[in-house]
Amino acid sequence: MQTEIPTSAGALPYLNISINPANVRLLDGQFHGLPTEQVLAWTWQRFGRRAAIGTSFQGAGLVMMHLAKRLGIQFPVFTLDTGLLFPETLELKRRLEDFFGFQIESLIPDLTVEQQEEAQGPELWKREPDLCCTIRKVLPLQNKLSDLDCWITGLRRQQSDTRSDVGIIELYSLDQSSQRDIVKMNPMALWTREDVWKYIHDHKIPYNPLHDAGYRSIGCQPCTRKTGQGDDERAGRWTGFNKVECGIHTFMSKKVDFQI
Repeated sequence: MQTEIPTSAGALPYLNISINPANVRLLDGQFHGLPTEQVLAWTWQRFGRRAAIGTSFQGAGLVMMHLAKRLGIQFPVFTLDTGLLFPETLELKRRLEDFFGFQIESLIPDLTVEQQEEAQGPELWKREPDLCCTIRKVLPLQNKLSDLDCWITGLRRQQSDTRSDVGIIELYSLDQSSQRDIVKMNPMALWTREDVWKYIHDHKIPYNPLHDAGYRSIGCQPCTRKTGQGDDERAGRWTGFNKVECGIHTFMSKKVDFQI
């Protein structure tokens, strides 16, 4: 059952506004002036448990889960378990479930890594990383989003050039044949890496120890390497390929309110 948001969350604007490109543009402007807690509170009041946090346990996702817990907001949380994650990432999931006191759903691809190898040949990620990401990430996510009205992510503008203009609220076409749309909330969009890690350390949130070993962005083990301090946060992903995104944030068409 949906719970009431504590009064500390403040007044929440436009709870009953219809969701279309023009109004999403209006809401995004409003949300830029609100604390992240109020953005999360609005999302809960508007969508309840039809909104869910998707996380790969990067820093921003950890902060969002903590903020929601502090507010008494019970968003479902899910992660993509590709079968190729670092052992440290799998262990972190268990630690976070103990820390927060709730379960994190693992989305599993239809094909095991071994079945994928039988169908596509060995180490698909070395030859066709886009296809590997589609099988192991995009398709499981599509199935999950079909049961939601709102997907909450940890995207931040500072992470890379491809994310530099991400909105706090966005609208995407999930299924064009059925004209089904989905709202995408990026409450952490304006946070810096420094903001995120200060919050994590201040609140003693468990995090992936690989971050302390030089991994600034952590994905599947075969496609992740250490990076230097001067690199983009996601520079260590898919080295040697003209690829900067796994596809989960690019497979849908964004619905935009064009201003003339």
